[in-house]
Amino acid sequence: MHPVLANEPHRQLTVSGAELTLLGTAHVSAASARAVAALIETGHYDAVAVELCDNRQRAMLDPQALGRLDLFTVLRKGQVPMVAASLALGAYQQRLAEQFGIEPGAELRAAITGALDQRIPLSLIDRDIGLTLRRTWHAVPWWQRMELAGGLVTGVLTSEKIDEAEVERLKEGDVLNATFSEFASQCPALHGPLIDERDRYMAAHLRKIAESGTARKVLAVVGAGHLAGIERYLSAEAEQATPPEDILRALEIPPPRARWPRILPWAIVAVIVAGFVFGFSRNTEIGMQMILDWVLVNGGLAAVGGLIALAHPLTILTAALAAPLTSLNPTIGVGFVAAAVELYLRKPKVGDFATLRKDVLHPRGWWKNRVSHVLLVFLLTTLGSIAGTYIGGALIYGHLSAAG
Repeated sequence: MHPVLANEPHRQLTVSGAELTLLGTAHVSAASARAVAALIETGHYDAVAVELCDNRQRAMLDPQALGRLDLFTVLRKGQVPMVAASLALGAYQQRLAEQFGIEPGAELRAAITGALDQRIPLSLIDRDIGLTLRRTWHAVPWWQRMELAGGLVTGVLTSEKIDEAEVERLKEGDVLNATFSEFASQCPALHGPLIDERDRYMAAHLRKIAESGTARKVLAVVGAGHLAGIERYLSAEAEQATPPEDILRALEIPPPRARWPRILPWAIVAVIVAGFVFGFSRNTEIGMQMILDWVLVNGGLAAVGGLIALAHPLTILTAALAAPLTSLNPTIGVGFVAAAVELYLRKPKVGDFATLRKDVLHPRGWWKNRVSHVLLVFLLTTLGSIAGTYIGGALIYGHLSAAG
Protein backbone atom coordinates (compact mmCIF):
# COMPACT_ATOMS: atom_id res chain seq x y z
CA MET A 1 0.00 0.00 0.00
CA HIS A 2 1.31 3.42 -0.94
CA PRO A 3 2.11 5.56 2.14
CA VAL A 4 -0.30 8.26 0.87
CA LEU A 5 -3.24 5.90 1.35
CA ALA A 6 -2.44 5.51 5.04
CA ASN A 7 -3.64 9.08 5.65
CA GLU A 8 -6.56 9.19 3.23
CA PRO A 9 -9.98 7.50 3.33
CA HIS A 10 -9.99 4.74 0.77
CA ARG A 11 -11.23 1.28 -0.19
CA GLN A 12 -9.32 -1.41 -2.09
CA LEU A 13 -11.43 -3.95 -3.95
CA THR A 14 -11.02 -6.59 -6.60
CA VAL A 15 -13.75 -6.39 -9.24
CA SER A 16 -13.79 -8.86 -12.17
CA GLY A 17 -10.08 -9.40 -11.75
CA ALA A 18 -9.23 -5.70 -11.72
CA GLU A 19 -7.64 -4.04 -8.70
CA LEU A 20 -9.78 -1.03 -7.84
CA THR A 21 -8.65 1.71 -5.45
CA LEU A 22 -11.41 4.06 -4.32
CA LEU A 23 -9.82 7.25 -3.02
CA GLY A 24 -12.17 9.37 -0.91
CA THR A 25 -11.30 13.02 -1.29
CA ALA A 26 -12.49 16.33 0.08
CA HIS A 27 -13.43 18.72 -2.72
CA VAL A 28 -12.10 21.65 -0.71
CA SER A 29 -8.82 20.13 0.45
CA ALA A 30 -5.40 20.90 -0.97
CA ALA A 31 -4.13 17.74 0.76
CA SER A 32 -6.54 15.63 -1.30
CA ALA A 33 -5.22 17.17 -4.50
CA ARG A 34 -1.64 16.38 -3.48
CA ALA A 35 -2.60 12.79 -2.62
CA VAL A 36 -4.19 12.25 -6.03
CA ALA A 37 -1.16 13.63 -7.85
CA ALA A 38 1.23 11.52 -5.78
CA LEU A 39 -0.66 8.29 -6.42
CA ILE A 40 -0.87 8.80 -10.18
CA GLU A 41 2.81 9.73 -10.37
CA THR A 42 3.76 6.31 -8.97
CA GLY A 43 2.83 4.77 -12.34
CA HIS A 44 1.04 1.98 -10.48
CA TYR A 45 -2.31 2.60 -12.16
CA ASP A 46 -3.21 2.03 -15.80
CA ALA A 47 -6.53 3.93 -15.66
CA VAL A 48 -8.07 6.79 -13.68
CA ALA A 49 -11.77 7.38 -13.01
CA VAL A 50 -13.16 10.63 -11.59
CA GLU A 51 -16.45 11.80 -10.08
CA LEU A 52 -17.31 14.03 -13.03
CA CYS A 53 -19.68 14.06 -15.99
CA ASP A 54 -18.99 15.59 -19.40
CA ASN A 55 -20.69 18.88 -18.53
CA ARG A 56 -18.89 19.31 -15.20
CA GLN A 57 -15.53 18.50 -16.80
CA ARG A 58 -16.22 21.00 -19.58
CA ALA A 59 -17.10 23.70 -17.05
CA MET A 60 -13.94 22.92 -15.09
CA LEU A 61 -11.58 22.96 -18.07
CA ASP A 62 -13.32 25.76 -19.96
CA PRO A 63 -14.55 28.31 -17.37
CA GLN A 64 -15.18 30.87 -20.12
CA ALA A 65 -17.76 28.67 -21.87
CA LEU A 66 -20.58 30.80 -20.47
CA GLY A 67 -18.99 33.74 -22.22
CA ARG A 68 -20.03 32.25 -25.55
CA LEU A 69 -23.71 32.13 -24.70
CA ASP A 70 -26.27 33.03 -27.32
CA LEU A 71 -28.66 34.77 -24.94
CA PHE A 72 -31.57 34.89 -27.35
CA THR A 73 -31.33 31.12 -27.89
CA VAL A 74 -31.20 30.62 -24.13
CA LEU A 75 -34.39 32.66 -23.77
CA ARG A 76 -36.17 30.98 -26.69
CA LYS A 77 -35.39 27.45 -25.48
CA GLY A 78 -36.37 28.15 -21.87
CA GLN A 79 -32.86 27.49 -20.59
CA VAL A 80 -32.72 30.54 -18.30
CA PRO A 81 -33.22 28.58 -15.03
CA MET A 82 -30.43 26.10 -15.90
CA VAL A 83 -28.01 28.85 -16.93
CA ALA A 84 -28.83 30.83 -13.78
CA ALA A 85 -28.25 27.67 -11.70
CA SER A 86 -24.87 27.11 -13.38
CA LEU A 87 -23.86 30.67 -12.60
CA ALA A 88 -25.05 30.28 -9.01
CA LEU A 89 -23.08 27.05 -8.49
CA GLY A 90 -19.97 28.66 -10.00
CA ALA A 91 -20.39 31.69 -7.75
CA TYR A 92 -20.69 29.45 -4.68
CA GLN A 93 -17.48 27.62 -5.61
CA GLN A 94 -15.63 30.88 -6.21
CA ARG A 95 -16.79 32.27 -2.85
CA LEU A 96 -15.23 29.20 -1.24
CA ALA A 97 -11.99 29.80 -3.12
CA GLU A 98 -11.81 33.46 -2.08
CA GLN A 99 -12.77 32.91 1.55
CA PHE A 100 -10.62 29.89 2.36
CA GLY A 101 -7.93 30.01 -0.30
CA ILE A 102 -9.24 26.70 -1.64
CA GLU A 103 -9.95 25.68 -5.21
CA PRO A 104 -13.03 23.42 -5.09
CA GLY A 105 -12.45 20.33 -7.19
CA ALA A 106 -8.66 20.74 -7.23
CA GLU A 107 -8.25 16.99 -6.67
CA LEU A 108 -10.41 16.25 -9.73
CA ARG A 109 -8.32 18.63 -11.80
CA ALA A 110 -5.19 16.90 -10.45
CA ALA A 111 -6.61 13.53 -11.54
CA ILE A 112 -7.31 14.82 -15.06
CA THR A 113 -3.87 16.40 -15.36
CA GLY A 114 -2.14 13.32 -13.93
CA ALA A 115 -3.91 10.95 -16.33
CA LEU A 116 -2.93 13.12 -19.30
CA ASP A 117 0.69 13.36 -18.12
CA GLN A 118 0.94 9.59 -17.61
CA ARG A 119 -0.94 8.95 -20.87
CA ILE A 120 -3.41 6.59 -19.26
CA PRO A 121 -7.18 6.38 -19.91
CA LEU A 122 -9.43 8.76 -18.01
CA SER A 123 -13.08 7.86 -17.35
CA LEU A 124 -15.84 10.24 -16.23
CA ILE A 125 -18.06 8.04 -14.08
CA ASP A 126 -20.63 10.41 -12.56
CA ARG A 127 -24.11 10.93 -13.99
CA ASP A 128 -24.84 14.07 -16.00
CA ILE A 129 -25.41 16.94 -13.58
CA GLY A 130 -28.43 18.23 -15.48
CA LEU A 131 -30.14 14.84 -15.30
CA THR A 132 -29.30 14.52 -11.59
CA LEU A 133 -30.82 17.92 -10.87
CA ARG A 134 -33.96 17.06 -12.86
CA ARG A 135 -34.40 13.77 -11.01
CA THR A 136 -33.74 15.55 -7.71
CA TRP A 137 -36.35 18.22 -8.49
CA HIS A 138 -38.84 15.53 -9.47
CA ALA A 139 -38.24 13.69 -6.18
CA VAL A 140 -39.18 16.72 -4.09
CA PRO A 141 -42.89 16.95 -3.23
CA TRP A 142 -44.44 19.83 -5.16
CA TRP A 143 -45.34 21.75 -2.00
CA GLN A 144 -41.65 21.84 -0.97
CA ARG A 145 -40.21 22.92 -4.33
CA MET A 146 -40.73 26.64 -3.75
CA GLU A 147 -38.99 26.30 -0.38
CA LEU A 148 -36.06 24.56 -2.06
CA ALA A 149 -35.85 27.13 -4.87
CA GLY A 150 -36.14 30.01 -2.40
CA GLY A 151 -33.36 28.58 -0.25
CA LEU A 152 -31.05 28.23 -3.24
CA VAL A 153 -31.79 31.80 -4.44
CA THR A 154 -31.15 33.15 -0.94
CA GLY A 155 -27.88 31.27 -0.81
CA VAL A 156 -26.81 32.76 -4.13
CA LEU A 157 -27.71 36.37 -3.39
CA THR A 158 -26.48 36.45 0.19
CA SER A 159 -23.20 38.24 0.90
CA GLU A 160 -22.64 36.39 4.18
CA LYS A 161 -19.51 34.32 4.59
CA ILE A 162 -19.70 30.56 4.25
CA ASP A 163 -19.41 29.10 7.73
CA GLU A 164 -17.00 26.39 8.84
CA ALA A 165 -19.83 23.86 9.30
CA GLU A 166 -20.68 24.13 5.61
CA VAL A 167 -17.04 23.58 4.69
CA GLU A 168 -17.00 20.46 6.86
CA ARG A 169 -20.00 19.14 4.93
CA LEU A 170 -18.06 19.72 1.72
CA LYS A 171 -15.19 17.64 3.11
CA GLU A 172 -17.57 14.71 3.49
CA GLY A 173 -19.28 14.98 0.13
CA ASP A 174 -19.26 17.38 -2.79
CA VAL A 175 -20.63 20.75 -3.86
CA LEU A 176 -23.99 19.28 -4.89
CA ASN A 177 -24.39 17.44 -1.59
CA ALA A 178 -23.43 20.49 0.46
CA THR A 179 -25.75 22.78 -1.49
CA PHE A 180 -28.75 20.59 -0.73
CA SER A 181 -27.66 19.07 2.61
CA GLU A 182 -29.59 21.42 4.90
CA PHE A 183 -32.79 20.93 2.93
CA ALA A 184 -32.18 17.18 2.66
CA SER A 185 -32.46 16.87 6.45
CA GLN A 186 -36.09 17.97 6.06
CA CYS A 187 -36.70 16.15 2.79
CA PRO A 188 -35.30 12.58 2.80
CA ALA A 189 -36.54 12.13 -0.80
CA LEU A 190 -33.47 14.07 -1.96
CA HIS A 191 -31.11 11.35 -0.75
CA GLY A 192 -32.15 8.95 -3.51
CA PRO A 193 -31.37 10.87 -6.72
CA LEU A 194 -28.68 13.10 -5.23
CA ILE A 195 -26.56 10.54 -3.38
CA ASP A 196 -27.73 6.91 -3.54
CA GLU A 197 -28.44 6.85 -7.29
CA ARG A 198 -25.08 8.47 -8.00
CA ASP A 199 -23.33 5.89 -5.77
CA ARG A 200 -24.98 3.11 -7.76
CA TYR A 201 -24.26 4.84 -11.08
CA MET A 202 -20.56 5.27 -10.33
CA ALA A 203 -20.30 1.69 -9.04
CA ALA A 204 -21.86 0.38 -12.27
CA HIS A 205 -19.51 2.51 -14.34
CA LEU A 206 -16.51 1.13 -12.45
CA ARG A 207 -17.80 -2.42 -12.95
CA LYS A 208 -18.09 -1.71 -16.67
CA ILE A 209 -14.44 -0.59 -16.77
CA ALA A 210 -13.31 -3.64 -14.80
CA GLU A 211 -15.30 -6.11 -16.91
CA SER A 212 -14.02 -4.59 -20.16
CA GLY A 213 -10.53 -5.90 -19.36
CA THR A 214 -8.89 -2.71 -20.65
CA ALA A 215 -7.45 -1.79 -17.24
CA ARG A 216 -6.21 -4.00 -14.42
CA LYS A 217 -5.34 -1.32 -11.82
CA VAL A 218 -7.81 1.54 -11.56
CA LEU A 219 -7.70 4.61 -9.32
CA ALA A 220 -11.18 6.09 -8.75
CA VAL A 221 -11.23 9.61 -7.29
CA VAL A 222 -14.57 10.30 -5.61
CA GLY A 223 -15.92 12.39 -2.75
CA ALA A 224 -15.36 10.77 0.64
CA GLY A 225 -19.10 10.73 1.25
CA HIS A 226 -19.56 8.34 -1.69
CA LEU A 227 -17.08 5.69 -0.56
CA ALA A 228 -19.42 3.54 1.51
CA GLY A 229 -22.23 3.60 -1.04
CA ILE A 230 -20.01 2.75 -4.01
CA GLU A 231 -18.35 -0.07 -2.07
CA ARG A 232 -21.76 -1.45 -1.05
CA TYR A 233 -23.00 -1.56 -4.64
CA LEU A 234 -19.75 -3.05 -5.94
CA SER A 235 -20.03 -5.83 -3.35
CA ALA A 236 -23.75 -6.54 -3.65
CA GLU A 237 -24.55 -9.91 -5.25
CA ALA A 238 -27.74 -8.55 -6.81
CA GLU A 239 -25.75 -5.81 -8.54
CA GLN A 240 -23.17 -8.28 -9.83
CA ALA A 241 -25.96 -10.33 -11.39
CA THR A 242 -27.16 -7.34 -13.42
CA PRO A 243 -25.12 -6.12 -16.41
CA PRO A 244 -23.68 -2.67 -15.59
CA GLU A 245 -24.99 -1.31 -18.89
CA ASP A 246 -28.55 -2.10 -17.76
CA ILE A 247 -28.03 -0.28 -14.47
CA LEU A 248 -26.59 2.77 -16.21
CA ARG A 249 -29.47 2.90 -18.70
CA ALA A 250 -32.04 2.67 -15.90
CA LEU A 251 -30.42 5.52 -13.98
CA GLU A 252 -30.16 7.69 -17.10
CA ILE A 253 -33.91 7.71 -17.73
CA PRO A 254 -35.22 11.29 -17.36
CA PRO A 255 -38.00 11.70 -14.81
CA PRO A 256 -41.45 11.36 -16.33
CA ARG A 257 -43.02 14.64 -17.30
CA ALA A 258 -46.06 15.22 -15.17
CA ARG A 259 -49.17 15.85 -17.17
CA TRP A 260 -50.60 18.52 -14.90
CA PRO A 261 -47.90 21.18 -15.59
CA ARG A 262 -48.90 21.08 -19.26
CA ILE A 263 -52.61 21.04 -18.55
CA LEU A 264 -52.67 23.47 -15.62
CA PRO A 265 -51.82 26.68 -17.56
CA TRP A 266 -54.59 26.02 -20.06
CA ALA A 267 -56.98 25.11 -17.25
CA ILE A 268 -56.21 28.41 -15.52
CA VAL A 269 -56.79 30.31 -18.79
CA ALA A 270 -60.09 28.51 -19.25
CA VAL A 271 -61.19 29.42 -15.72
CA ILE A 272 -60.21 33.09 -16.17
CA VAL A 273 -61.93 33.39 -19.57
CA ALA A 274 -65.02 31.66 -18.20
CA GLY A 275 -65.05 34.25 -15.40
CA PHE A 276 -64.94 37.08 -17.94
CA VAL A 277 -67.75 35.54 -19.98
CA PHE A 278 -69.91 34.92 -16.94
CA GLY A 279 -69.24 38.42 -15.62
CA PHE A 280 -70.30 40.12 -18.87
CA SER A 281 -73.36 37.89 -19.06
CA ARG A 282 -74.42 39.14 -15.64
CA ASN A 283 -73.55 42.79 -16.02
CA THR A 284 -71.38 44.73 -18.49
CA GLU A 285 -70.09 46.94 -15.69
CA ILE A 286 -68.94 43.93 -13.71
CA GLY A 287 -67.25 42.50 -16.81
CA MET A 288 -65.38 45.74 -17.49
CA GLN A 289 -64.26 45.92 -13.85
CA MET A 290 -62.93 42.37 -14.12
CA ILE A 291 -60.86 43.26 -17.19
CA LEU A 292 -59.55 46.40 -15.51
CA ASP A 293 -58.51 44.46 -12.41
CA TRP A 294 -56.86 41.78 -14.55
CA VAL A 295 -54.84 44.32 -16.55
CA LEU A 296 -53.82 46.38 -13.52
CA VAL A 297 -52.87 43.47 -11.27
CA ASN A 298 -51.19 41.22 -13.83
CA GLY A 299 -49.47 44.00 -15.74
CA GLY A 300 -48.66 45.88 -12.56
CA LEU A 301 -46.92 42.97 -10.83
CA ALA A 302 -44.97 42.08 -13.98
CA ALA A 303 -43.85 45.73 -14.10
CA VAL A 304 -42.86 45.53 -10.43
CA GLY A 305 -40.70 42.53 -11.31
CA GLY A 306 -39.04 44.56 -14.05
CA LEU A 307 -38.58 47.46 -11.65
CA ILE A 308 -36.88 45.24 -9.06
CA ALA A 309 -34.63 43.95 -11.85
CA LEU A 310 -33.83 47.60 -12.72
CA ALA A 311 -34.92 46.99 -16.28
CA HIS A 312 -35.02 49.72 -18.92
CA PRO A 313 -38.20 51.89 -18.65
CA LEU A 314 -39.36 50.62 -22.04
CA THR A 315 -38.86 47.04 -20.85
CA ILE A 316 -40.97 47.73 -17.76
CA LEU A 317 -43.69 49.29 -19.94
CA THR A 318 -43.56 46.28 -22.30
CA ALA A 319 -43.91 43.89 -19.36
CA ALA A 320 -46.93 45.83 -18.06
CA LEU A 321 -48.64 45.76 -21.47
CA ALA A 322 -47.71 42.19 -22.40
CA ALA A 323 -48.40 40.35 -19.12
CA PRO A 324 -52.22 40.52 -19.24
CA LEU A 325 -52.10 39.01 -22.74
CA THR A 326 -49.30 36.45 -22.32
CA SER A 327 -50.95 35.15 -19.14
CA LEU A 328 -53.85 34.09 -21.35
CA ASN A 329 -51.50 32.38 -23.82
CA PRO A 330 -49.32 29.69 -22.16
CA THR A 331 -47.22 29.27 -25.32
CA ILE A 332 -45.32 32.50 -24.62
CA GLY A 333 -44.39 34.10 -21.33
CA VAL A 334 -43.94 37.74 -20.42
CA GLY A 335 -40.43 36.91 -19.21
CA PHE A 336 -39.37 36.03 -22.74
CA VAL A 337 -40.90 39.23 -24.16
CA ALA A 338 -39.42 41.49 -21.48
CA ALA A 339 -35.96 39.89 -21.63
CA ALA A 340 -35.92 40.11 -25.44
CA VAL A 341 -36.71 43.85 -25.24
CA GLU A 342 -34.05 44.36 -22.56
CA LEU A 343 -31.55 42.44 -24.69
CA TYR A 344 -32.32 44.71 -27.64
CA LEU A 345 -32.09 47.93 -25.62
CA ARG A 346 -29.06 47.00 -23.52
CA LYS A 347 -26.97 44.60 -25.56
CA PRO A 348 -24.27 42.90 -23.47
CA LYS A 349 -20.76 43.89 -24.38
CA VAL A 350 -17.75 41.62 -24.77
CA GLY A 351 -16.58 42.72 -21.32
CA ASP A 352 -19.85 41.56 -19.74
CA PHE A 353 -19.26 38.01 -20.94
CA ALA A 354 -15.60 38.16 -19.89
CA THR A 355 -16.41 39.22 -16.32
CA LEU A 356 -19.65 37.24 -15.93
CA ARG A 357 -18.34 34.64 -13.48
CA LYS A 358 -16.60 37.27 -11.38
CA ASP A 359 -19.57 39.65 -11.32
CA VAL A 360 -22.09 37.08 -10.07
CA LEU A 361 -20.00 36.42 -6.96
CA HIS A 362 -21.81 39.29 -5.27
CA PRO A 363 -25.51 40.23 -5.30
CA ARG A 364 -24.89 43.63 -6.86
CA GLY A 365 -23.06 42.00 -9.76
CA TRP A 366 -26.21 40.19 -10.93
CA TRP A 367 -27.73 43.60 -11.67
CA LYS A 368 -24.51 45.21 -12.90
CA ASN A 369 -23.51 42.65 -15.53
CA ARG A 370 -25.72 42.93 -18.63
CA VAL A 371 -25.75 39.17 -19.23
CA SER A 372 -26.95 38.18 -15.75
CA HIS A 373 -29.18 41.28 -15.76
CA VAL A 374 -31.14 39.94 -18.74
CA LEU A 375 -31.62 36.65 -16.86
CA LEU A 376 -32.92 38.58 -13.84
CA VAL A 377 -35.37 40.51 -16.01
CA PHE A 378 -36.69 37.20 -17.36
CA LEU A 379 -37.04 35.59 -13.93
CA LEU A 380 -38.50 38.54 -12.02
CA THR A 381 -41.05 39.61 -14.63
CA THR A 382 -42.12 35.98 -14.94
CA LEU A 383 -42.61 35.71 -11.17
CA GLY A 384 -44.54 38.98 -11.15
CA SER A 385 -46.87 37.77 -13.88
CA ILE A 386 -47.43 34.41 -12.16
CA ALA A 387 -48.41 36.20 -8.95
CA GLY A 388 -50.62 38.55 -10.97
CA THR A 389 -52.40 35.63 -12.61
CA TYR A 390 -53.44 34.07 -9.32
CA ILE A 391 -54.27 37.36 -7.59
CA GLY A 392 -56.11 38.69 -10.64
CA GLY A 393 -58.05 35.45 -10.95
CA ALA A 394 -59.06 35.64 -7.30
CA LEU A 395 -60.32 39.22 -7.81
CA ILE A 396 -62.37 38.17 -10.83
CA TYR A 397 -64.19 35.48 -8.90
CA GLY A 398 -64.48 37.83 -5.96
CA HIS A 399 -66.55 40.13 -8.16
CA LEU A 400 -68.73 37.21 -9.22
CA SER A 401 -69.31 36.20 -5.61
CA ALA A 402 -70.21 39.76 -4.65
CA ALA A 403 -72.62 40.02 -7.55
CA GLY A 404 -73.96 36.77 -6.53
